[in-house]
Amino acid sequence: MGATTMNIGLLARIEAKPEYADQVETMLREAVRLANEEAHTTAWFAFRENATTFGVFDTFENEEGRAGHLGGKIAAALMEAAQTMLSSTPDIRPVDLLGVKLP
Repeated sequence: MGATTMNIGLLARIEAKPEYADQVETMLREAVRLANEEAHTTAWFAFRENATTFGVFDTFENEEGRAGHLGGKIAAALMEAAQTMLSSTPDIRPVDLLGVKLP
């Protein structure tokens, strides 16, 4: 198995309206299927911080992969959810990876 290079990523913070928190959780749990379909997404993590705060962290080999992800199905679903289920637009920030440890 060859090593995959991960140079850059995205960190997204997602704040759900309290009445939609369970639906946002379900949406993120199911989004891993979409992440698996993205050839240029090298790692993808969805997490929950507290009752209404969620996040996604994903990594890419290059800017083309990151740009493709931002134009993909997961980002589109988040922006659609923002209309009703989120208290604000997701805060999505590009990051440069300084070190990576995976199993």
